[in-house]
Amino acid sequence: MTGNETVLQYLTSVPAWYLATSVDDQPHVRPFSFAAEQDGKLWFCTATTKDVWEELLANQRFEATSWWPGHGWLILRGIAGLDDRVGDDIRQAGYDHLTGLGEHYDGPHDPTLVYFSVEDPQAWICNHDEWKPLVF
Repeated sequence: MTGNETVLQYLTSVPAWYLATSVDDQPHVRPFSFAAEQDGKLWFCTATTKDVWEELLANQRFEATSWWPGHGWLILRGIAGLDDRVGDDIRQAGYDHLTGLGEHYDGPHDPTLVYFSVEDPQAWICNHDEWKPLVF
């Protein structure tokens, strides 16, 4: 299993995972729940109206973590690729996911919806006894 496949499995096997940003030496953490893969890259979805987008514009470095009961937890570090070039399938899936959470957008091509890729990913699967790095 590739690093991307393992990360996606950890992120999509739980109801929510957490993404952290840092701006002006202040960390910010919030739940996320959408992840997809396209062209060998992981992609996440948010909106231009959310603080997380402004934080990523100011500092593209982020870290995410997910605990999958019985499997340990994931730590993912990366740089947000802000080029928002996902295909229609992922754009539709992100739209469906966020509207399913009660958010409102004018369709999957609403310019408020933005997708960012995980550039230069580093990830580890951890339990109480070991940290296993993933290979991308």
